[in-house]
Amino acid sequence: MPLAQRLKAIIRICGITLLLLGALDPLEGSVLIALGAIFLAWEAGQTKRKGKRFYYYCATGIIIGVAYLFWISSLGGFGGTASWRSWWWGLGILPYPIGWLTLMVRLLMSTLRKK
Repeated sequence: MPLAQRLKAIIRICGITLLLLGALDPLEGSVLIALGAIFLAWEAGQTKRKGKRFYYYCATGIIIGVAYLFWISSLGGFGGTASWRSWWWGLGILPYPIGWLTLMVRLLMSTLRKK
């Protein structure tokens, strides 16, 4: 196996591992999940994998959701004790879990398809 191909396989495994490790604590692990999604998107682009746009969209959604999560946390959160931010402010976080979930389903389906 050539070195470049081996490196791409290692990056894919690292990306999947980061996605799973970050899921143990989705708030604190959001940076790990974003990094794992970036690794998978990069690997999909390098291998000319079919459906690489899917990986790009998922990584973009995760990054946007995580950035929004950090921004809203810096303001003190939403709902509950945050007097002027209602629960609707939480909708900006949705690209993060949606991107993670669809990415995990895609990885699971590709694993099952190979077997």
